[in-house]
Amino acid sequence: MAGFDEVLQALDQGLPAVFPTDTVLGLGVAVAPRARAVSGEPPSPEALFRLKERDRGKPVAWLVGGADDLDVYGRDVPDYARQLAADHWPGALTLVVRAADAVPRAFRGEDGTIGLRMPDSPVALRLVRELGCPVAATSANRSGEPDVSRPDLVDPRIGCSVPVLDEGLDCEACPASGISSTVVLCTGEQPRILREGSVALRRPPQ
Repeated sequence: MAGFDEVLQALDQGLPAVFPTDTVLGLGVAVAPRARAVSGEPPSPEALFRLKERDRGKPVAWLVGGADDLDVYGRDVPDYARQLAADHWPGALTLVVRAADAVPRAFRGEDGTIGLRMPDSPVALRLVRELGCPVAATSANRSGEPDVSRPDLVDPRIGCSVPVLDEGLDCEACPASGISSTVVLCTGEQPRILREGSVALRRPPQ
């Protein structure tokens, strides 16, 4: 297990780490770590795909620090997406919007979108704010295996490769719900639910 500063340092160096969120335990990388900026190496979610053995066609959503980031990392963001953020952020709602130029191509979906979420987790938000950039985060489990909500349940094949933050150490405890976020596509005239999660939304009439 690792403390907050160790996880922050790993992320700032462009390395993956495991940390608590308000939904499930997250495995993430900083999207603009200072070490990568100095070296000129472009940021990438490749380490996450490798650790999870995840299909590279599945994009990784970003954890952001506030609703204003919708217009920093998204473009042509519809008003209903801003209202959803106002109603449910911080919280377990991921909004998929058209990606702005500020989003590196490696993080965009094949349709040119990016998922954004402001977590209701003091730990995750502190990481984002101290890094000064979003964190691309997925669940800290191998693909096809159940999500985990506690550090001691992390698959050893992941936990032996990256620092795993014990929320009982250097930061305020933040119990995870154990339920993934609701994912909503926000590129059309109406929102479309892509994945049901812990935030219940009423489906628009068809």
